[in-house]
Amino acid sequence: MRSVLRSKIHKAFVTHADINYVGSITIDEELIERAGFWPGEKVMVASNTSGERLETYVIKGERKSGIICMNGATALRIKVGEEIIIMGFELTDKPLKPKIILVDGKNRYLKDL
Repeated sequence: MRSVLRSKIHKAFVTHADINYVGSITIDEELIERAGFWPGEKVMVASNTSGERLETYVIKGERKSGIICMNGATALRIKVGEEIIIMGFELTDKPLKPKIILVDGKNRYLKDL
């Protein structure tokens, strides 16, 4: 069994940060569905701006809002305005073709990659 990339949102921008929330990353519901994530799923978040990487879990945000909100302690490590990649992985014994989506500067879906 190997852990392989299954889903990715590429070049998203952090729009909000809420240090007082318990934890997680809030993602626009449309982007969650297009990328194939599940609410509650563990994801890796990598900042193209700072190089920071962390693991957290997905919370559903308002559909078509463009929200990407770092919650709790994650808000201390990845800040508003940073460009990020959000990745989900799957444990499998077979190769997968990952679902990768590209978004624009306002976190609106552009296309599948």
